[in-house]
Order: sequence, then C-alpha cells, then structure tokens
Amino acid sequence: MSGVLNERACQLTEQLLARSGELKVFPHALENGAIVVDCGIETSAGIQAGLLLARICMADLGEVKLVPGELDGLPLPYLQVQTDHAVESCLLSQYAGWKIDVGKFFAMGSGPMRAAAEVEDLYRILAFGESPEKTVGVLESNTLPDINVVDKIAQSTGVDPKNIMLLVAPTSSIAGNIQVIARSVETAMHKLFEIKFDVHRVQAGFGTAPLAPVAKDHLTGIGRTNDAILYGSAVTLWVVGDDESLQEIGPSLPSCSAACYGKPFLDVFAEANHDFYEIDPSFFSPAVVTLQNLETGNVFRFGEMNPDLLKQSFGL
Repeated sequence: MSGVLNERACQLTEQLLARSGELKVFPHALENGAIVVDCGIETSAGIQAGLLLARICMADLGEVKLVPGELDGLPLPYLQVQTDHAVESCLLSQYAGWKIDVGKFFAMGSGPMRAAAEVEDLYRILAFGESPEKTVGVLESNTLPDINVVDKIAQSTGVDPKNIMLLVAPTSSIAGNIQVIARSVETAMHKLFEIKFDVHRVQAGFGTAPLAPVAKDHLTGIGRTNDAILYGSAVTLWVVGDDESLQEIGPSLPSCSAACYGKPFLDVFAEANHDFYEIDPSFFSPAVVTLQNLETGNVFRFGEMNPDLLKQSFGL
C-alpha cells in the first residue's frame, strides 16, 4: 500500500519543524541524515507542541484539544480527543506497540512508522501495511536516539535514514505528558482488538482524560499519565451491528475488569519489573466506556471513575 498515514503525519511534522522556535522544540540532524526532534528532554516544549505530537501520533486523523474540567470538585484541564477514523488513527498509528530496544536505548514507539515496519501481529490481522518514502515516529523516552536506533528503524521500515523523522518526549515534560494522556480512545480501541471484537464496527470515537500534573521524573510521569487513563478517562464509541455482542463484551472493556485494578499504575509497573509488555493487557483501558449503537439507537455504559486514586497519584 502507499504511505497514506505516513504522508499525513510527515506533512504535519514539517509544519512542526517550520515552527520549531515558536513551539520550543529542537531538531537534530544525525550523521545518517535522520532528523531527531527533542520535544521535552533538553527543551521547554509546551502545550502546542504536545497537541501536535498527539495529532502526529494519530496521523492527523483526529482532533486533540484542552478543555476545562474538574476532579472531585477541583478545577483541572482535560484532554479531549475525537476521530472519525478510529482504526486508522488509533490502532494503525497511535498505539505504542513497537518496543524500540537498541543497546542502552529503550523507547515505546508510536506513530505511522509502525505501519511501515509491520513488526506487530496487529498489522497482519488487520491486513494493513505501508511502504512510504518518508516516515515519522514518536518515541516516549528521556534520552535521544542515536544513529544505531535510526538504522534499526530504517531496516524495519525499509525507509532510508535521511527520510526518517523521530520526535522524542519524556512523560516528565509538558509535551510528553499531553501526547500520552491523549490516548483515551486508543486504549478503548486496542482493548476491543485484544478481545477480538471487529474493530471496523467502530465508526467514530470521542474521549476525555484529566491532564495530570507534570511529574518531576520520568518514572513518576509514567505512573501519572497511565493513572489518568485507567482511572479518569471516559470514552464514547459509535458502533454498528447487533446489541447482544455489545452487552457481551462491554463488562470486559473498562480498566476495572482487570485483576490489578485499584492499584496505582506505578505499583503494577514495579510488579512487572518495569516492563510494559509484562503487564496484564486487559488493564490498559479507559475508566468508563460508552457504546452507542447507530443501528438500534441503544446505549450501553460500562466502568467507573476512581477520583480518590487519581488525587493520590496527582499529588492533589
């Protein structure tokens, strides 16, 4: 297939680069020609950079913005995400399903470069892949990748290093904090995929999640951003098909369906030896999921909020 997702994300990344000074991001050109963009490690990239990061992750097939909200009566910004292309934007692009592990460098990779690499079973199951001339990815890391990391990505994607752009932000930054918490709809879509629901039945998605305070360190940031989704996000999906299957799968959709529910994410992370891929995948879900059936008009809601745990996690 042609590189539609990568093409859209690359166009938006070029806009980010053109505004690098305004957005307070810093692009580095590596020896092999790749562009690595620091979006919060040694820079003070802020809200606008974070919102663009989230859109790039979604291949610019969704809208992301900050809206007013509250947590147990306390004013707090919320991240609002919406998309009419939930499979493409969330599963085929935004999901951080590619573990980039080269030497001492580790990052969770997301964005449409995943569709070019096709190293995840998800692409085989959904029968999707891209062969782009240029590719872009977003790395959740507190260190910048070197040419060895880029070379691995180039080998996996088939894209020349000089046509690779990588945007990097830790969770302990404004931009990184935003791009992670902008995954409310994505977690619902991936949960549906994991329980073998036909994700193509989803016609649109809308989600909100509280914007956690930026943490002082990367590990605490990982805890707060995940808690924001697990215990404070609400997602609505518009679907087609029968009601019976929605009622059947509904109870397994929200995070409260997991055995480890009720613990701060950092505790669960520690029990998994700080390996995301060793955590029960059923835990990565929104707190509340609402399914609206476009064919029957019926609405089904599952899950619960946990404001007390969120306040503890956020230090409120």
